[in-house]
Amino acid sequence: MTALPGESGASEPWREVAAGFFADRLAVAGLAIFCAIAFLAIFAPWVAPQDPYDLANLNLSDGRLPPGSRGTEGYMYWLGSDDQGRDLIAAIMYGFRVSLGIGVSSSVAALALGTAVGLAAAYLGGAAGAFLMRIVDFQLSIPAVLLALMMVALVGSGIDKIFFALVAVQWAYYARTVRGMAIVEMESDYVAAARGLRLGAARIVFRHVLPNCLPPLLVVVTIQIAAAIALEATLSFLGLGLPITEPSLGLLLANGFQYMLSGRYWMSVFPGLALLLMIVSINLVGDRLRELLNPRLSP
Repeated sequence: MTALPGESGASEPWREVAAGFFADRLAVAGLAIFCAIAFLAIFAPWVAPQDPYDLANLNLSDGRLPPGSRGTEGYMYWLGSDDQGRDLIAAIMYGFRVSLGIGVSSSVAALALGTAVGLAAAYLGGAAGAFLMRIVDFQLSIPAVLLALMMVALVGSGIDKIFFALVAVQWAYYARTVRGMAIVEMESDYVAAARGLRLGAARIVFRHVLPNCLPPLLVVVTIQIAAAIALEATLSFLGLGLPITEPSLGLLLANGFQYMLSGRYWMSVFPGLALLLMIVSINLVGDRLRELLNPRLSP
């Protein structure tokens, strides 16, 4: 029996995408920076110069030291210290760990939920599909920051609450993307052939339709990871995000902001630059993938 087009595992298009991606220096630089940040985030307990949240290792007399200062015990603070005497290099590494972890995990969870809703709306069609998409439309009509603030106000702060709020904000973007792609695929000849062979709905959707929706999903998930990190930083900066025991880059920014006018810029500027570098690197990768995977933008 001849394999259906939706089942073909040809890797040639992906090789072309990889070649096109690595031909762009900015995208490669963004990927390299993101990989370095991910390495620091994963291995922060082993590569950070200190554990910034082990109270036994902190010295309050070393608080608010400028970059390049040496502490009372001879410890060098290359980027300075915060008001609690934490080394900013170590604090930023641990901030990467929290911000990147919650951004990636919430985006993956939102991807799973949004994909399920989008595929269901496309396959069911009719009143059921329209009802699901009206829910998506209502979700997208509310600004992301406002919705996240409402969710946090209702369920409270904490890493699990922020995770829930970010998933609630993001899933509709994936549902809209998947539904639009899936409707096009449902009208393809290979889906008609699959139905003619009396294949089950689950096999048609997950073996044939979903794989052809992956390219735009890859772009959306890349962009949404950066958006989730930025939104979490916004909530933490406003004091509605993560607790002080699980500090992200946004919380480091908030802690140092009150000292900006007193000339202690490093407490807020360096975490802000680290957050900016992480978001820009992800967006560089996402923009290049969008150019390669969107046929309307292809030369």
